[in-house]
Amino acid sequence: MSQNSSPVSSAASILAARRRNADQGPRLPDACRPLDVDTALAIQAGVTEQLDVAVRAWKCGTPSEDRVAIAPIYAVAVQSAGDCRAIVRAGHVRVEPELAFILGKNLPARDAAYTPAEVDAAIAETRLALELIDSRYSDPAGASFAEHLADGLLNQGLFIGRTVDGGKARTASTMPIRVTLESGHETLLDGRHPNADPRAPLYWLAEFLRSRGTGLQAGQAVITGSYAGSFDLPVGQETTIRFGELGDLTVRFSQR
Repeated sequence: MSQNSSPVSSAASILAARRRNADQGPRLPDACRPLDVDTALAIQAGVTEQLDVAVRAWKCGTPSEDRVAIAPIYAVAVQSAGDCRAIVRAGHVRVEPELAFILGKNLPARDAAYTPAEVDAAIAETRLALELIDSRYSDPAGASFAEHLADGLLNQGLFIGRTVDGGKARTASTMPIRVTLESGHETLLDGRHPNADPRAPLYWLAEFLRSRGTGLQAGQAVITGSYAGSFDLPVGQETTIRFGELGDLTVRFSQR
């Protein structure tokens, strides 16, 4: 199904409008609901086109036999100051602790495949990050994987923190995640990346985009999987998250 066909355009219009307005709604109508990965990716691209904003980052994960994990994160939704404006649900913002690999050079479309060494050479720095989670569906549990893929895999944005040692980060498959609220409440999580090599999904992403005639750009950030699933953080409280020996990220959320 092409991106310009009516069902794809209709689905993209619905999801783009919900993103603009920070709205949620029912599942996509049957007539434009994606049933496969290719259609979902066409809708995802249609949302990007209709929003007409720059892609500042990507989220990705290791694909399975019938699923791919890829979604653009838009420049308007990427923040890095201590105060972070976000969509709030029931007084909280849902987050996932991740590493963000910041590219210092382009990885454009080309005929030859990219080697991991070439992708490594394109990484300018590694930063601590929080993926901000939200859905455009009011009942996310009732939507299919294809619907979530079309909608950007539950992403609402990205908060980027301090730079960390890239060598240590690339081998950090496990590390404790300590969450400390301004109130003094503390939670210790057993952090574990979905991949033994946190860069592995980035290698896949570079190849996937190359094979589709696009690519990655210098300045873009890429996140590759959560160390501790997703959890809620309160609004209005300064929160510090310690990523093992890599360092701390501090954030205070307010209503977007």
